Amino acid sequence: MDEVTTSLQRPVTNGGRSRTVRHVDSFEIQPPAPPSHNGVPRSAWARSRRRVSRWHRPYTAILVLLDFAAAAFASFTAIRAFDQARAGFYNDPTWFYTVACVLLPLGWVAILWFNGSYDRRYLGLGPDEFKRVLRAGVAVCATVSFLAFATKTDLSRYTVGTALLLALLLILLVRILARFVLHVIRRNVGRAGHRMVLVGTLPECLEVYRQVTRSPAAGLVPVAIHITDGYAAARGMETPVPVYTGRDILALVREVGGDTIAVCGSASAEPGELRRMAWQLEGSGVDLAVAPQLTDIAGPRVHIRPIEGLPLLHVEEPTLSGPALLAKNLLDRMAAGLGLLMLLPMFLAIAVAIRISDPGPVFFRQPRVGHEGRTFRVWKFRTMYVDAEERLASLVDQNETDGMLFKMKQDPRVFPVGRFLRASSLDELPQLINVLKGEMSLVGPRPLPADDGDFLGDVRRRLLVKPGITGLWQVSGRSDLSWDEAVRLDLYYVDNWSLAYDLSILWRTVGVVLARKGAY
Repeated sequence: MDEVTTSLQRPVTNGGRSRTVRHVDSFEIQPPAPPSHNGVPRSAWARSRRRVSRWHRPYTAILVLLDFAAAAFASFTAIRAFDQARAGFYNDPTWFYTVACVLLPLGWVAILWFNGSYDRRYLGLGPDEFKRVLRAGVAVCATVSFLAFATKTDLSRYTVGTALLLALLLILLVRILARFVLHVIRRNVGRAGHRMVLVGTLPECLEVYRQVTRSPAAGLVPVAIHITDGYAAARGMETPVPVYTGRDILALVREVGGDTIAVCGSASAEPGELRRMAWQLEGSGVDLAVAPQLTDIAGPRVHIRPIEGLPLLHVEEPTLSGPALLAKNLLDRMAAGLGLLMLLPMFLAIAVAIRISDPGPVFFRQPRVGHEGRTFRVWKFRTMYVDAEERLASLVDQNETDGMLFKMKQDPRVFPVGRFLRASSLDELPQLINVLKGEMSLVGPRPLPADDGDFLGDVRRRLLVKPGITGLWQVSGRSDLSWDEAVRLDLYYVDNWSLAYDLSILWRTVGVVLARKGAY
């Protein structure tokens, strides 16, 4: 058996963070690894304690305390908001407060626990944590209703309803704030993450490495690569983490201080190997994850359907029509109409500022390509001098993007008020008119100029949905992204959009706009 060793070559900066790039240039002969076992008999309660990934223990304990406090505060507030005599148990207020502010919050915590709301696999990333909290909320309501009916307890519907609804909202708020703090710690401190060992061929492992390190907030930190195709496949290649081969996986994980094994691509398809690896990890406290060769496909479209012991991975078609799309269109137009009414005073103030800065039209209208290739004129507040189009030819060589749009961080054609409007994204607000007319959506791929190409190849797939005021590329870097990365994000949205995903992007847009990331 061989082990690839690595030597330090040079530091490379990735997203503002310094990381070490290693060059695979030698290998050593290692004694054969001991045969793997087929599992260890153990009690269900005798789990091995994790040696490295312990962040979830204090994090879960804090969540339990915060959830209990949120439920207790909600009950206390509901009691104070309504007449205590109508709330029930008016003859024994001590027992009433004990039930409302102690036993009910304990019930919340217990039901949250049984619904998997404290499972570390769902903490800190994705919508599953919030879905489980909502399911727990429904279970608590059903339990309280059943107990009240079974014991014939006379309770105030207003008090109970307020307490349960307020508790659910506060618990969701607590989870959002806790996740925000966790993400800040992961991005800025580099702690509270899962240390991963990637297993597979070197190209597959490097692709997974690029994907998981794109988002530091996810907390997935690859610390080593174990290749399955021998040292020759890695010799002479630069790698961001040490590369090994021919090692006992569990021993390697312990050596590098890992707590998760990620099996990449074709390594997961070898008959029996994945099962034997799972047996070997039993009782070790090490997680096993599988990264199949499916990229840019969201989880809701992927379903596992076992047939005679063979788990088949089914990929559903994208939702490009049907009731969900109709609901999206209705919500878009309702929100656009309401937004235009509420923002009318701001529109008037911006119009006055533009006319004072540079005499000319307040709005800028440009042909853009929309749904299914239809062109329309997009509405925006004018941010450039009236002769901007004539001056464009002299600035083409200074374009700072590699795609269809012309972008400059210090564009001399933008007047001062226009620079503020762009940085704050206020220049995009008139596109609510396009949304109201059905030409655009609140969320979708960005609309591109109609004279910038024929949208050939993969780019044309963006036209299957309406363009949006905001979208996945806006909340992922905006003008700082390369053209290829922007197209990849737009295509990901087209294939995986949902109403919940739209709400998530709208929520993320607020933070991006306030931080003025990538806007110029």
